[in-house]
Amino acid sequence: MIDASHSLKTYTGENQHKDNKTKALNNNVLEDFGRAIDAEMQAEPESLKNILQGLRVSPTDKLQPPQTAWIQENNNGSAILGTLGNFSMIIGKAKSRKSFFINIAVSTILQNDLFLGQFKGVLPQDKCKVLYFDTEQGKYHVQLALRRICDQIQIPAPNDLEVYGLRSKTPSERLQLIEYAIYNTENLGFVIIDGIKDLINSINDESEATAIASKLLKWTEEKQIHILNVLHQNKSDNNARGHIGTELINKAETVLSVTKNEQDKNISIVEAQMCRNREPEPFAFEINDLGLPVLVENFEIRTETNKNKVDVTDLPNYEVFQLLIIVFSKGESFSYSELVRQMKLAFKKKYKKTIGDNRIKGLITYCKNNEWLLQEKDKAPYTQGQFNENSNQ
Repeated sequence: MIDASHSLKTYTGENQHKDNKTKALNNNVLEDFGRAIDAEMQAEPESLKNILQGLRVSPTDKLQPPQTAWIQENNNGSAILGTLGNFSMIIGKAKSRKSFFINIAVSTILQNDLFLGQFKGVLPQDKCKVLYFDTEQGKYHVQLALRRICDQIQIPAPNDLEVYGLRSKTPSERLQLIEYAIYNTENLGFVIIDGIKDLINSINDESEATAIASKLLKWTEEKQIHILNVLHQNKSDNNARGHIGTELINKAETVLSVTKNEQDKNISIVEAQMCRNREPEPFAFEINDLGLPVLVENFEIRTETNKNKVDVTDLPNYEVFQLLIIVFSKGESFSYSELVRQMKLAFKKKYKKTIGDNRIKGLITYCKNNEWLLQEKDKAPYTQGQFNENSNQ
């Protein structure tokens, strides 16, 4: 007679053994990386001394700033979106069109010139190669994304772009393949990993999150490349998912969020959540009839509701002058383009809302007519005037 309980225990034990074996295999790459670091740090004191000396930063060192990979450029100046030797993050909820923003990023880098009137790729000539890894989609949909890029830049098969679909591989295999490609691709300058969480087994495993962050820092510094990673936000809030989200955001150069607008679902808004350089300005895009992302002009007006709208023509004079106080706390005088940028920042700080260029320019004209803004002559810098109490509303 068959002992059912014994058979169940045997079956359960065998499956548990298989699960443990699979997990161990998936962790091999990260464990090997950890052991390599441990071995290096357990070297002789003299070796540690040499390593430490090589990591020392002196105030007299002549260090060059990192080379820029791509920037945002408009009438208000330029902002760095990514540099070589660093990695950045794109975060957003499911279906917020993160992959379409990747389309914009890759097209910008490949074109290596002004793209969509606002973005510019500035990779050095010897760093023109782009690797694009997708961990979530099947080959058919990865190819659709690739063809969108080709249509966007009007090149049927870009020589400087290699795209890979890694969905069928295990986390450790994906990690190995990406590392191999990074170290064996000539003239590499830019890498996209759409689905960074799929390189580990658990988004809440602290050791795995730390190991992946260390890998990204190692790859970017040793190969002098920029890596752009994509990670989902939690459904319940706007935080990046799990320990891996926390760890990567802490180490990232730039974190951009992509959010589908509540008032107009056709529009996705991109904003900086964290930036080590000057913060890029918010922008928005939608998908045109050809299925390609295009920028939305005056998106602030399109996405405002009557409830949230701040009509600058109805603002009390003292509140308008308070904006000038905020602006001129940053400097004594500003060029017109810088004044526009600073006024937009001050408006956002005071009212927690963004405002378009046209409305802010109208506000500047209003301030100039009231002599709250002074200018000695045309094209001269603007300075702050005195508030006239008699004109207060």
